[in-house]
This record gives sequence, structure tokens and C-alpha cells, in this order.
Amino acid sequence: MRYDGRHVVVTGCTSGIGAQLTGQLRGLGARVTGLDVRAPEDGPHEFIPVDLSDPQSVEAAAGSISGGIDALFNVAGVSSGIGDPVLVVRINFLGMRQFTESVLDRISANGAITSVSSLAASAYRENAAVTAGLLDTASPEDGLAWCADHPEALADGGYRLSKEATILYSMRKAVELGPRGIRVNCTGPGVTETPILDQLRSAYGQQFLDSFSTPLGRVATAAEQARVLAFLGGPAASYITGQVIWVDGGIVGQRESGGEAGVSDSLDTGQRG
Repeated sequence: MRYDGRHVVVTGCTSGIGAQLTGQLRGLGARVTGLDVRAPEDGPHEFIPVDLSDPQSVEAAAGSISGGIDALFNVAGVSSGIGDPVLVVRINFLGMRQFTESVLDRISANGAITSVSSLAASAYRENAAVTAGLLDTASPEDGLAWCADHPEALADGGYRLSKEATILYSMRKAVELGPRGIRVNCTGPGVTETPILDQLRSAYGQQFLDSFSTPLGRVATAAEQARVLAFLGGPAASYITGQVIWVDGGIVGQRESGGEAGVSDSLDTGQRG
């Protein structure tokens, strides 16, 4: 699990899962470069500001990272609670993809890319025919044009689409980068106590969050989510690639096993959110 001598990059380092991950990686011996729209009070060894919705900011931030990269963690993101579906997709997928592509040539052999998706993307297989159109775009500008041409794909707020795209992008890159020994995975967090949860609570009410009943009987902490990311990005997960790991307290398992009757309805509601 140790990261001694490794340089890692964490987007979204200032709050929530990203802040917890930054602290955990430092404790495991990593040199951490953190990026976010605002600086943290404490955390990474080096901080670089970035606005993932602005392609020029993304390019500048990527160019400011010093040295090679052993592990990239794409944690930054927003929920549909901000009320702007196109901006959600710009930040969560298009900006994330642009940043990742901008630093690809600096990721070391046997390095790792780990991104945060969501439980809301658990139907990514069923929706892949549509999501593939967004993945096939070549730039942030092309992606925005695709969104303008496919408003129905963003009609539920853009979050589900952006996180399904994150999963499929990770799987594509795992195949592409495998010959370089670079592993690419993502996590699918369930309801977690982070600032995004506050966005959802404000937008949809506490009853929306209460509709997610987990076998573990509680929501996750940001630290629990961060620990799975740290595992996937490190040497302990050296033969895991092209995967999405559901860190959801058992909701997907409960649904797939035909468990509690209300779980499927809750998932549908979550995907619309």
C-alpha cells in the first residue's frame, strides 16, 4: 500500500473525497500535487489552481505539473444540483478527459489513472449506445457541440451521462494503455458525506437521500471512499485494470441479487438526479 518515492496528482484536492485522499496519500509516503478551483488550507505538497470547465485553464494546469506522474486521481466533480447540465458535463467528463489526455505522456510505465464515477452510472451498459457518441468527440468543443445536438441525453441533469462516460472512457483507456503497463480504473461511490451531498440535499431534499437504503444501513464517509482510490492507484492493485468498483454499501449487489424491493426504484431516481 505504500507510495514512497511516488509522485501523485489529485484533482479536487480541497474538499470531500479529494481532501481525504490527499491526506491518506501523504501518509503513505507520496509526493502529492493537488489541483482545484480554490486552494486548500492544508494538504498537498504543491497546489495548482484549475477550472475544469475552462480548456485554457486545464492546459495551463497540466503544463504546470513538475516531473513525471506515477498516479493520477481524477476526483474533482459537481452534481446536477448546480442546475446547469452542460456545465456538469463540461466539468465531470470533458474537463477531466482533457486534463488526463494532457498529462498522458508523463505518466510512468506501470503507473495508474483512477477516476471517480458514481452509483448514478450503474446502468452504463444499457446507456452505452448513447454515451459512446460523447466519448467519440475529439475535444471539449466537440463535446459541447454533441451536447447541443443531443439535449435529451442531458435532460436529467447531465450527471448520470458524465459519470457513465467516465466509466466507459476508463475502460477504453485501460485497453489502449495496457501495453505501457498503465492501469486505468474508476470507483462508483454511493451516497457519501461530501459537499456534493449538500448540493443534492439542497436541490432535491433530504427525502431523496433517504430513499437510498443500503445493506450496511448508512452512507459512506469521504475517508472510506478515498481508501479505495488509494488502493486502486497503488502497487497493491497491480493486476486490476479496466474496472469500476462500486463503493456503495451494497446497493448494486442488493439490486442484482433481487433483494429489497425499493432499491431499483431508488437507483432510477438517483440516475435521474
